[in-house]
Amino acid sequence: MSTGPGADSAPAPAIHDTPPTPPPARGSSMFASLRVRNYRLFFLGQVVSNIGTWMQRIAQDWLVLSLTGSATAVGVTTALQFLPMLLFGLYGGVLVDRLPKRRTLLFTQSAMALTGIALAVLSLSGHVQVWHVYVAAFAVGLATVLDNPARQTFVSEMVGPDQLQNAVSLNSANFQSARLIGPAVAGVMITGVGTGWAFLFNGLSFVAPLAGLLLMRSRELHVVERAPRGRGQLREGLRYVAGRPDLIWTIVLVGFVSTFGFNFPVYLSAFADDVFHAGAGSYSLFNTLMAVGSLAGALLAARRGTARMRVLAGGAVAFGAMEIVASTAPSLWMFALLMAPIGMFGMTVNVTANSSVQLGTDP
Repeated sequence: MSTGPGADSAPAPAIHDTPPTPPPARGSSMFASLRVRNYRLFFLGQVVSNIGTWMQRIAQDWLVLSLTGSATAVGVTTALQFLPMLLFGLYGGVLVDRLPKRRTLLFTQSAMALTGIALAVLSLSGHVQVWHVYVAAFAVGLATVLDNPARQTFVSEMVGPDQLQNAVSLNSANFQSARLIGPAVAGVMITGVGTGWAFLFNGLSFVAPLAGLLLMRSRELHVVERAPRGRGQLREGLRYVAGRPDLIWTIVLVGFVSTFGFNFPVYLSAFADDVFHAGAGSYSLFNTLMAVGSLAGALLAARRGTARMRVLAGGAVAFGAMEIVASTAPSLWMFALLMAPIGMFGMTVNVTANSSVQLGTDP
């Protein structure tokens, strides 16, 4: 989750709604934000792209495991993909505050498409090596430094503050719905024709969100004045968060849970290969069942009117408890079934934290 601090030393910019959107009745519809045309285009494009993203994640992890035979190498791949966000995430948030969000997303989504196509060419030609995957993962991570804060803040420009909680939850439901399909298709594709075709599908899937961004009506976006370039903006952003205990506790809790509990590519691939001695199909099954629970958690979050700290804390405790139980599972099927509640409580933590940070901060 990217919180994208980018507060300026000047007073918070005003938001001018053009045209105004009537606030929906709280809890009136699980899919209220889909009535907004621009968000609907964004949502549909992300459906296709997210399926490709999950296919690439499964193919990437399994390719590294097959090339090296090491779950540690899978962990290195994941670390390289998230290292840029760790190093440059704060600066990415500051930079995105100065940039037009839609143009930024056109750039980042195009860059991610190229990495998928590059891996497809290397895999299908038989020349792929593990360092190629490392470079591609790091490149995706660099694009994510801008893509995450741009995509998350662009949601408020599409739907406005009144429907932000609903739209954030539907974004998560979208991502987890794709997680139901992507790993299953990837498992069949990997065992049938190889990992290269999964990479190719992911690269081509970015055509959908790019088309959605290009088809949006600029006049219907909720205009947010971009922060001017200035010195000390990162320090000001950190100072702003330091003065908000509610933000600090949310960020600390999510950081702790994510660091020690969200390492799914590493331990799911290790359980599939080393513990249960199964193949890519079982690894895909674990991800698919986790997505079932995650989708349920996202849809439940979409029905909640507000993001509360007690929901966040309760979800974190339940998530940790389920992971402890899963670590002692005596069989593959017992382990697989526990993926659903793990996914549900993990998504409760993610959506609640994301919504509370976005709704609780100045633009």
